[in-house]
Order: sequence, then structure tokens, then C-alpha cells
Amino acid sequence: MVNPASSPILQVHNVSHSFGGLSALARLDMSLGHGVIAGLIGPNGAGKTTLFNLVTGVYRPTRGSIRFLGREIVGKSPHRITAMGISRTFQNIRLFNAMTALENVIVGRHCRLKAGVWGAVTRNRRTLNEEAEADEKARAILSLVGLEQRESNLAGNLPYGEQRRLEIARALASDPKLLLLDEPTAGMNPQETKALMQFIRDIRNRLDLTVLLIEHDMRVVMGISDQVTVLDHGRKISEGAPEAVRKDPGVIEAYLGKRIGSGGAHPLREQAR
Repeated sequence: MVNPASSPILQVHNVSHSFGGLSALARLDMSLGHGVIAGLIGPNGAGKTTLFNLVTGVYRPTRGSIRFLGREIVGKSPHRITAMGISRTFQNIRLFNAMTALENVIVGRHCRLKAGVWGAVTRNRRTLNEEAEADEKARAILSLVGLEQRESNLAGNLPYGEQRRLEIARALASDPKLLLLDEPTAGMNPQETKALMQFIRDIRNRLDLTVLLIEHDMRVVMGISDQVTVLDHGRKISEGAPEAVRKDPGVIEAYLGKRIGSGGAHPLREQAR
């Protein structure tokens, strides 16, 4: 699935971002190969969500370059970046609770629709055909995420785990090449977490996606990621294969605030079991 010889799908080069006098990211370099599942971890306030907001155009970096499929995306609007092939979910679920599951997914398809105001007013054949195709696509995505029986349910009435899947379904509706998942297993029980991990692997393989996920559950990060990047106070302190990152003394110190002797318990290993 992963082709190491291919050029990176995402390249973050020398990126810094500040809020007033507070540095959120400092000279960050990072790249993602096509088809990888990459974990982004670090203590609270490390800059993880800031990076997501920079990649999706919500923020503009103070300095540096972000390239997607070889094209510079700094300065482009979030809508344009979504249309280029980057989609995301949020740590706090942001569904339209008063809309059905199907309607939520159709909203996610909006960036692929071409009918403008005139089409919406006249209801011409092109507009009707496009709406029918969007409806069909949305139903197919709901089936992909296992929610085909929930299409008429209001999003706000769905169980928590299904709301998480619905948010991913909405993100998939834009036909992304890069999917950013912000703490996708937050609030889930162990069974739901295990099922979602397998689901992420499945959609990566079936849709040829690259996935970058923020996650605090080390069992998820170490169990699903091809590579892991660790941030602390806005700086990258480690990057590599999960096992190498887990053994990095700097990573252990960032999480505990102290060094762990060779005879002591290893918190990242214990959580990864």
C-alpha cells in the first residue's frame, strides 16, 4: 500500500506560528508519504491542533511552507484546500444535529457540486442530476461506514460512536486524498476504539487515503500508525516508526517531566499493550 519511493503527499517545511507573543509551532519540518497512517502526539498545548488548522487553511503560518501534492497551500482558503483534497474531523464533534445522517454527508459533498444560485432557483436538469448523484454518493459513504440503516436518523440522536463515524463519513464525502482525524477515539469505550482502528485501516486501503491523526490513546497510536511525530511546546522532538518513538527518552520525558530509568515502568509501553 505504501510506496516509499513516491514523493510526499504533504510537506511541512520550517513552519512557525505565533499567537501574539506566544509561539505555538516553531520551525516544524514534517512530511507524509502516500498511503501512510501517521500519528501526531504530544502533551496538551504541544501544537497538534494548530498544525491541523494550518494545513486546512484556518490559520496562516507566521513563516514557512506547506505543500500538498507538490503545490503550495499557504494562503489558500479552507474551502479551496478542501477542494484540493484535504479533509478533517474535529476533537469536539461538529455535526448538524438537527439534520439527518444523510443530510450531514451531503453537506460534506458541497465542495464537489457545481450548481450555483441560478441552478438552485431554476432547478434545471443539470442541477437535479447533480443532486441525485450527491444523494447516491452520500448513501454509498454511509454504507461504507456502517450507517446505512441510520440515514434518516437525526445526527443528534445517534449514539456517540456512530456520531464519530458520521463525522468521518462527512469528511469522506469531499473525496479527500489526505484525511486529518482529530482524536477520533475520544470518549469511546475499548470495543468502540478497537472497531474504529480497524475501520481507519479499512478506509485507508479501500479509498487509497493518507491519514494523519491526533490521538492521546497510545494504544491507538502505536497500534495503527506507520510513523509517529511527537511535538512538545511547538517543536518536533521525535519522529519515526512507533517502536523507535516509544523508546525515545525525550518522548518519555515530555510525557512525564522526568527521565525513566531502565528498571522503571515504561508508560508508553504500558499504554500500548
